[in-house]
Amino acid sequence: DIVSPASERVEPKCAHFLTCGGCAQQHISHEAQLTAKQQSLMEQLEHFGQVKPQNILAPLTGPQWGYRTKARLGVKYVIKKEKLLVGFREKQKSYLADIDSCEVLHPKVGSMIDALKNFIQNLDGYQLIAQIEVAVGGDQLALIFRNLESLTDSDTQQLINFAQLHEFDLYLQPAGNDSITKVWPQDNNERLFYSLPNYNLTMGFYPTDFTQVNPELNRKMIDQALNLLQLATTDHVLDLFCGLGNFTLPIARSAASVTGIEGSEAMVQRGYENAKLNNITNVEFAAADLTKDQSNASWASKKYTKVLLDPPRSGAVEVLPLIASMGAQMILYVSCNPATLARDSGVLTKEYGYKLAHVGIMDMFPHTMHVEAMALFVR
Repeated sequence: DIVSPASERVEPKCAHFLTCGGCAQQHISHEAQLTAKQQSLMEQLEHFGQVKPQNILAPLTGPQWGYRTKARLGVKYVIKKEKLLVGFREKQKSYLADIDSCEVLHPKVGSMIDALKNFIQNLDGYQLIAQIEVAVGGDQLALIFRNLESLTDSDTQQLINFAQLHEFDLYLQPAGNDSITKVWPQDNNERLFYSLPNYNLTMGFYPTDFTQVNPELNRKMIDQALNLLQLATTDHVLDLFCGLGNFTLPIARSAASVTGIEGSEAMVQRGYENAKLNNITNVEFAAADLTKDQSNASWASKKYTKVLLDPPRSGAVEVLPLIASMGAQMILYVSCNPATLARDSGVLTKEYGYKLAHVGIMDMFPHTMHVEAMALFVR
């Protein structure tokens, strides 16, 4: 029971907040969410890394609603309810929440959930669709329907009609990722695109590629990273865990050269495609498992003045010795897990002679517990 509401408590915007587990903090004011996330980051830096920053950056913020352009929606027909559900899991449960809209998803799909439920339930193969993968690039929406078995021609045609009505690109996935097929429109174009206008860049990606879920925050994140790195035309930059070049290509606009390293050969190919698309020639990409020793790799023998890394939640502890041996003046660390950032901060400051000059949170996922952060280490 709420006996006396806290001053930070607000009325959740979403009608499904009490049951849906997609968001956990809509009842907390945005300012209080930011304060809590910043405090969590500072506590973990002190606890796990025994390090204090010289400067705390102001929180990087973007839109609070309709920001999410990537998601995976569950689909299930519930016999007891005699109803088909589409959406996220219930809070702390494995069941799908009964929702008809979503306030944090991109409006094109957030407002379509009720229509999706009603449409799928009327298909012959309504029990064959298990998930819907969502991807948005600019104003272009792609939905990948993961069907456990092949759909009938009638169901497929109905899906095409539905896609035409709601103006989204339709894909079907009857098996693994290799089975994903674009069904409509049949234009042989499986790319979506997002723009980075401050760098005159257009970035192409497949709907299943990793991209940042919050486009406006992503643009601000890139601006802040490049401002902190103080790039010059004499800089040679190493971008680790580079993905499709989200940081690599903006850096290339200001630096002498950039080398992007990513674990996936497919993403390396995407990086080269985007470099070509934007007429950028001072970049190189290579595939490498950065959890393994890469000291003998050709790219590791080059000299770099600055390093940017954007590792997964597990952090980058395995590659830190190699980074430190390069003697870079600055290391810009983008993190999606404060605990591993704190651990790696301790390694860089205590073992390799760097100081933590700047650190701050980035509100990539408003109304959730996720904390993203950026830290600049100076030699």
